[in-house]
Amino acid sequence: MSVVERAKELQPELVQLRRSLHREPELGLHLPRTQEKVLAALDGLPLEVTLGRKLTSVTAVLRGGKPGGAVLLRGDMDALPVTEESGLAYASGVPGRMHACGHDLHTAGLVGAARLLAERREHLHGDVVFMFQPGEEGHNGAGTMIEEGVLEAAGRPLDAAYALHVAANRVPGGVVITRSGTITSASDRLVVTVRGKGGHGSDPATAKDPIPVACEMVTALQTWVTRTFNIFDPVVVTVGTFHAGTKSNIIPDHAEFEATVRSYSESAQERLAEGLPRLMTSIAAAHGLDAEAVYKFDYPVTVNDADETAFALAAARDLFDPREVWESPQPSNGSEDFALVLKPVPGAMLMVGAAPEGADWQNAPMNHSPRAVFDDRVLYRQAALLSELAERRLADTGTSAGTAA
Repeated sequence: MSVVERAKELQPELVQLRRSLHREPELGLHLPRTQEKVLAALDGLPLEVTLGRKLTSVTAVLRGGKPGGAVLLRGDMDALPVTEESGLAYASGVPGRMHACGHDLHTAGLVGAARLLAERREHLHGDVVFMFQPGEEGHNGAGTMIEEGVLEAAGRPLDAAYALHVAANRVPGGVVITRSGTITSASDRLVVTVRGKGGHGSDPATAKDPIPVACEMVTALQTWVTRTFNIFDPVVVTVGTFHAGTKSNIIPDHAEFEATVRSYSESAQERLAEGLPRLMTSIAAAHGLDAEAVYKFDYPVTVNDADETAFALAAARDLFDPREVWESPQPSNGSEDFALVLKPVPGAMLMVGAAPEGADWQNAPMNHSPRAVFDDRVLYRQAALLSELAERRLADTGTSAGTAA
């Protein structure tokens, strides 16, 4: 029986787990009910399980029956602070929380891979580390798990690491897509406070109005970016919040705004961190005001290793219809803390289309939308692909070990 056929047999169990997770989403680093469900789903498998100390992570190691290397598979588990409007029968039962990014599918798919690989344990050339991660949505969950030793869980260096991420609308349902090099952008924040001197709106010359200065900063951000960065190494700066004042005839003492900053190379990220605060404080000084501009690093660029990407695409084409395996011409504008895993370990992140069958996937609500819908039918595909990536990659390490011996 092929791995895809066996994964299809597991599909009903994976659907049940995914929908249970979807009904009861949890946020951030502490997901006690999610952790409980994952542990129950893994119960009985020959795994060495370690729980996180600072977060409710689950690290499970499967020891292969033959000598070889070690491979890590990641699945993130946390939801978003979004009120669900999907209309699904199994929609979130927790107001203000929703699995709007598909992490419930990632978790169930990784459980499926653990089940498949456990059945093949005696044939595995080495070990598999299953990384069930909380706190991907801006909480440094991957960083915390790395601090707690997930990359050393096998007791030997990792040869490769892989992760899948579902997409509600980027590609048709079931399609696997990735690319070599940058696969997701870096994501940082610029937080600016402009301090002036309040006064009466009828006499602005006696005050130091922070609002027009802050507005000038917002427009200057866009001009500076287009005149500083190569269009083929793009940068995106979007101001998402702006707060100032209490009444139309009162000049406030300060104005505040915050922007998301996206970049696609480490060099661009470094230049942004140095240049944006300088630009903001210089504009304030030109008007005789003070400004505090803080650049906050959130996610680095996620970079797929070229060899691991080619390997993953070849494995996907062998498992599925090759017409359903695509190479992306450009990175995703989203960001991922799996980037922290791929810095020290060669590997790849792949996207899997999860638009409902027959849906207009190009116009469907996107990830993070309260109306986003992810189709259960991709669960077996995730489980099969993760399993195949691990087993094939370990077979390569086993062959290398045999040659060296």
